[in-house]
Parts: sequence; C-alpha cells; structure tokens
Amino acid sequence: MMKRVSVIVILLLCSITSWGKKMRWCTVSEPEQRKCAELAKALVAVLPPAAVTAFGRLSCVKAYGTADCINKIRDNKADLVTLDAGEVYSAVKQFGLTVVAKEIYRDGGCILAVAVVRNSSTLDMRSLRGSRSCHSGARWTAGWSLPLGHLLSRNLLPWAEDEPLSQAVSAFFNASCVPGATTMATSLCSLCQGQRSYIRQKNFHCETSHSEPFYHNQGALRCLQSQAGDVAFVDHTALDSIDESEKDEFRLLCIDGTHAPLSSFRNCNLGRGPGGGVVTRMNTRKIARKFLVTAQMLFGWRGRERQRFQLFESASYGGSDLLFKDMTEKLSVLMEDMDMSQVLGLDYVALLKGLGHEGSSLEDSVVRWCCISHAEQKKCEQWALSIKSDPLVCVKASSMSDCIEKIKRDEVDAVSLDATHAFIAGKCGLVPVVTEYYGEKCENPEGVEGHFESDELPSVYGVAVVRRTSRSLYFGSLGGRRTCHGHMYSPAGWVLPVRHTLSTEHNNSAPCQPNNVYTEVFWKGCLPGGQGNLCKVCMGGTEEAATKRCADNHNERYYGNMGALRCLVGDPSGKSFGDVAFMEHHNLESNIERLNTSGWAEGWLTWDFELLCGDGSRAPLTEWKTCNLGAIPPNIVMTRPVLIARIYDLLMKSQETIAARPNSGFHLFESQQYGESDLLFKDATKCLVHTSHMDYRTILGEEFYSQAESIFNCTHSNILQFCNQDVCSIF
Repeated sequence: MMKRVSVIVILLLCSITSWGKKMRWCTVSEPEQRKCAELAKALVAVLPPAAVTAFGRLSCVKAYGTADCINKIRDNKADLVTLDAGEVYSAVKQFGLTVVAKEIYRDGGCILAVAVVRNSSTLDMRSLRGSRSCHSGARWTAGWSLPLGHLLSRNLLPWAEDEPLSQAVSAFFNASCVPGATTMATSLCSLCQGQRSYIRQKNFHCETSHSEPFYHNQGALRCLQSQAGDVAFVDHTALDSIDESEKDEFRLLCIDGTHAPLSSFRNCNLGRGPGGGVVTRMNTRKIARKFLVTAQMLFGWRGRERQRFQLFESASYGGSDLLFKDMTEKLSVLMEDMDMSQVLGLDYVALLKGLGHEGSSLEDSVVRWCCISHAEQKKCEQWALSIKSDPLVCVKASSMSDCIEKIKRDEVDAVSLDATHAFIAGKCGLVPVVTEYYGEKCENPEGVEGHFESDELPSVYGVAVVRRTSRSLYFGSLGGRRTCHGHMYSPAGWVLPVRHTLSTEHNNSAPCQPNNVYTEVFWKGCLPGGQGNLCKVCMGGTEEAATKRCADNHNERYYGNMGALRCLVGDPSGKSFGDVAFMEHHNLESNIERLNTSGWAEGWLTWDFELLCGDGSRAPLTEWKTCNLGAIPPNIVMTRPVLIARIYDLLMKSQETIAARPNSGFHLFESQQYGESDLLFKDATKCLVHTSHMDYRTILGEEFYSQAESIFNCTHSNILQFCNQDVCSIF
C-alpha cells in the first residue's frame, strides 16, 4: 500500500515538474510565515532531488492582510491563499481569481455562525443595538454576512436604500472591531488593537492579519474575553478553542431571543454557510490543484509524511488557523472550473448579493415579482404602473416550483405561494413576508398605515365538486372516473384528495406518491404539471397564452380553481370534461357565474353542482364548512431572508396606494378582468398580513405541515431535490 501511495505521489510530482512552476503562498503574519517555511522545508525533504530542482522550493510571500494577498495573487506576486468564503466571493467576482479547493471540517462541509456573549450579559438578538461588537472579519461568513443577514431579515437593523451597509452597521453598534473594514467606516475599527503606523508595513490596526490581536475567530473571542466588546460573531469551529474551564463563562444568543450553552451551537445559531477556500489566478489553477493534492497526500491527516509536518495544525507555531483552519479534516480539490453558486451555494451567493458584495446595481433598487402565465404578467404590469414610485419588475416563470428555483438563483425576488409550495419554499431556505388574509375585516394597528396584523389566519377548504346529475358518484366509487385537479402540488387538488377513500381499491392510509394513486384510481384527468393519463383531459392554451397541454400555470385553461371548474363542465364544444373536480371552496359561486359571463359555458347555476363528503354522502355547495376535504392554510408571500424588509415595504405601500385610489381600475386582489382567477394573489384575499416574524411552519400549522412532510418524505420532487443540493452538510 505504501509503495502504491509513493508511486501516485511521484507521478503527481512528475506532472507538476513538467510545468516548471514554483508555488508562492501568501501569508498574513509571522506565525503563518513560519508554518509556511516549515512546509517548504518538509517538501524539500520528502521530494526526489530531481523533482525538487524542477518543482522549485515553495516560497512564502508576506502580506499585510488577506486583501493584500488577493492583490498580490492578481499581480502575479503570489499564487495561493486560503480565504473565508466571503472573501473567496470577492476574490472571484471583483478580482478575477478562481477557487481550486474547499476546506472540509470534521463535522461537515459548512460552518455555523454564532453570537457569543459573557454569561452575565443581558443582551439578546433583539437588543443588540448600541452594543459593542467583535467580528472575525469584514465580509466574512460568520463574522459579517450571516449575522447581518439575520438582523436584516428580522428588520432589526435599519438600512436605507441609499447608504452603504457598512454605515448602517456602524450606526447600529456603538463600537466595533471588524478587521478589514478600514475603508468602510471608522467606527467599525474603533475597538481593534493592532499596532498603528503611518508606515504601511508596520500598520496592523484593523487588518485581516494575525498581527491584529482581534482578527479571525480567536481574535473576536479575545475581543469579548478582554471585555472590549459585548458580543462576538464567530463560526462554531472557534468554540473548541475556549478552555473547558472557561466555557461556562459564555453563552450563545439564539434567534428566538434566548441564551444557550456553547455546546448548543447546532440548534442556537444565526445560519450556516460554506467554509473557507483556496484561490489562485486562472492561469495557475491546474498546477495549484496538483500542488494541493500532493501536499495533502503527504501532510494531511492521512498523509504518509505526517510525522514530519502537519498541514492542519498551528499550535506549534504560536497561532491558530494558519494557512488552513485547524478544524480542517481534508481539502476538497475542485478538479473542474465551477460557478460560484456551485462552490458556495445558491443561498449564500444570493445573500452576498443582497448585502452588496458586488456593489450596487439596478437589481438593488427594484423588486422582481414572479409571474407564471400571460394573464399574471398582464396583471403584474398593471400593478407596476399603479405604484410608479416603487419600481416593480414582472418576471415570467413556468410554474410556482420554477418561481421557487428562480428566487433561490436570484433571478426573481418574491411570489405568493399556496400552502404546499410554501412548505417546499421553506425547505428551500425561503422565508415568509406576509400572508394572505381571508377574514371579514383586516385589523390595522393604530398609527401604522397599511400595516395589518392578526392572531388568526383564516383557512380556505378543499372540496370535491360533482355535477348534480352525476348521481352515482361518491367517495369510494370514483374508480375509473375522469378527474380535474387545480395543479401539481395544489393543497386541494393534490395533497388532500389522497387522504380520502377514492375507490374501493384505494387504501388511503399511505400518503406516498399521490400521482401514482390518481393514475391507478382514475381513468384519466387533468392535473396541470402532471403527465400521462393525468394530462389527457387538459386543454392547453390559446392565442397569446398558447402553450402545450397540461402546463403548470394559468396558460393551461384547466389550471387552478377556475380551471378545475371549467374542466368539470367541459370545453365550449361539450368535450374534454371530468366527473369530479378537486378545488378550493373560495369564490366557487362567483366562478360558476363567470362560466356564463365569460362565454365558456351557458346555463350553469350553483344548484347544478354538489359536494362529495368524506363520509360517502353529498351536500349542496353552501355546506362546505361541514362537507370538505380539509382546511388549507392561506397563501404566503416568500422571499430570500435578506429581502424581507424591501418586499414588505413594497406590499404595504401597494396596499396603501391602491386603497387610496379605488377608482383607478386596478385591484390587487381581483383577477376577473384578466380572464382568469387567483392571479398573483387569491381573489378571496382581503389584505396582506404581516407575518415575517413567524416561521413558515407556524403559519402552515402543524396538521398541514405534517401532511406535506409525510408525503414528501416518500415522494420524489424535482424542486426539493434541486434545493437539497444547495444545503451544505454538518453532522
């Protein structure tokens, strides 16, 4: 085995020597310089003489800080440096460098941001304003981006559109040490302890260098321990550096306002993000990868020369996290050039964009709303015209699932989702902004214009509707029938029916694979977004909304609640109809009236339809409170966490502006004039209720959440699979 490893190493080294290129590692302190020098010596000691000559000695280039390292690599004065993920993003996007490896830690591939305070502190996450803060580094994942993202998502950190985030942070905290923030705002460096000097080489104050005592995770903890600061923002890997005898002196701040011991970081944290990465120039990426593979094979945790040099150990050099984090278990060398979203994750990249890591852009000043059909696009454009002072851009998507993906990819910003899609979006890292309210009256807190709150969020109900003349149809006798469903994943058309006994052969105890159940029970149907027999009754779209049959949006004429009703009565020629329609009860009577006024079908009255009850009986449409498939939580507007305040502000201003001009011709919660129903929002909506302080699970309620979870635990979903790829692992 040892011989085989030796052969592999020699082959790698031979491929390296063919480049005739030596590696120059950028260091940011004397301890790191010493460790780098020892690595260089170790390489010389273990490499064959011929390889040493061709490979050259590893050289160590001293820099003032990580920003100086980035400049040196760009200017071909150094080749490699390990950076925090936030700095990796800047190095790639702003300086044209590339990532060649990621650090993988002992408990997974990502880090958790934590806020640490002294045990005696009365601070919590909601009362940080005016406190003194210690940060591991400017734009760092755990020291900057994740905690600020959390504060912004809870609307705890005021940030005006026309000011840099650094100024908002400077005004929020009384004093801070944010190494690397020298050019951002002076108060962000006021607590730092590094040596000041007009001579560049001797100035370490507020630098991202170990010569700044409060730099990095250990430095931020040192800032807290010395009582210079009140709270330290670090990543969870730093907690191990606190002596066991001292751990009881500190606590973590949890997002619910409580405190927890340091050992509870998995449940008490401010979010997760990617670990550090190694960057280089584009023209040295191949040789850099081979160099890192070789160094790890020799000196990593399983390296054959580990007794000579340890790549992931720093204590013997008088520091911590030198060259690499000491918690690193291995380097994951990226053998292909990858997009930033693949390296750092979609959620993290979207967060950095939201925090202005790329500088300001047009996207920062507009809200991009997701529309899933031609009719929604028209209504959205009218909405945009009605609120000219608040820029709104309408972006087309193919379905609600596509909207969720586009929000994660930072291609759109917000959308109102039905309960099932809100469940999916929550699993994908999106968060609530407001919830549609279907009650009689919206409560407006005194003095808060356009802002509505309510302790109760009225539900709608799923119902099974049949023609009154279809006397033989009951739950339990639907086998072999034609069926109409609102759309894929719809609560009333997809989640709830499978819970009921559809036919004598159907066992309703297993919630898995609703599509398979419906395919087996029914002869054919229309489930927009489905396939096979579940699309054969669908109609497709016409004219401007022309689309293929069974599209998962309003362009399919049998999509949604109005579409399911059209499907039940059949097309104007009397064909393509279903025997039972699974839909929501809201606006059902007015939708029946619209069958006549829209020219779709004539002569249909409320009296012509009945509901199927779960006990096998039937009832008039007016009995939906007692004859239904179950309650459905309201729709939720969801977005990326950092955008909550911006989306909320747009929606509240929209409600206020539109309500003040009732004769303008535009109504946010009406869709009839666009030829469809429930466009952008449900037509049953009376107002939008502030719920960004609530978790999506709380809004959905435990009963519906559990139903959805039990289904998706054993049902494949492309959108959930897409989202799960973006979640970094931690054990």
